[in-house]
Amino acid sequence: MELNDAGVVVTGAGNGIGAALARRLAGAGARVVVNDLDAGAAEAVATEIGGIAVPGDAASEAGVTALIAEAGAHLDGIDMYVANAGVGVSGGPEAPEADWDLAWQVNVMAHVRAARELVPGWLERGHGRFLTTVSAAGLLTMLGSAPYSVTKHAALAFGEWMSATYGDRGITVQCVCPLGVRTDLLENSGDSGKAILAGDAITPEEVADAVMAGLADGRFLILPHPQVADYYAARATDTDRWLAGMRRLQAKVFEEEA
Repeated sequence: MELNDAGVVVTGAGNGIGAALARRLAGAGARVVVNDLDAGAAEAVATEIGGIAVPGDAASEAGVTALIAEAGAHLDGIDMYVANAGVGVSGGPEAPEADWDLAWQVNVMAHVRAARELVPGWLERGHGRFLTTVSAAGLLTMLGSAPYSVTKHAALAFGEWMSATYGDRGITVQCVCPLGVRTDLLENSGDSGKAILAGDAITPEEVADAVMAGLADGRFLILPHPQVADYYAARATDTDRWLAGMRRLQAKVFEEEA
């Protein structure tokens, strides 16, 4: 993808992976709109990279519509939309309805709503790129967090559907699926999350490196942790064995927390 002078929106870009992506994209010549719920953080990153801050909600229907309208006006058209904003909530079926709804709105419907706004124009222009930060949880699972795992699987499924439906009509869809990344999301993942992810955790900048390589070759799955490809293959080819391994990991985590 030619990034020089491209109009790019990055959601959740006030810190972590989003901020790292905004910096790298701007460094490659893109004109970047920095979105985040934290207006101060969005302004700080935008000032640093010479971008434009458009803070606000990137998940609700009204919020997405407003973001894309304002960003599109600033950029004179959006060439790439990076749906990076995400939330992690813990628990299983007992997790509160509000937590399940929050995960669904931010991790899934934010992508659907953005696509609803962007796809008609991209089809008319004949090009557009939709990049989503899914997480390896969308390919595998995340012990201790059913809402996160389920919604990240849904985000991946939506990305697959988008690629299958529009990939031959000029729209490139890509999903970034890292394991642990040293961000606030990892810090807030609790003891089980840290026990599972912290050992292989990488920096947001390393995720950005992988994304830049993925933008260059257009691959659907961008895997900042290459071993995720092996885990994903094992899950698909011998699911029972993979689940047995996950149960052993679950037991080990519980034992360490006890």
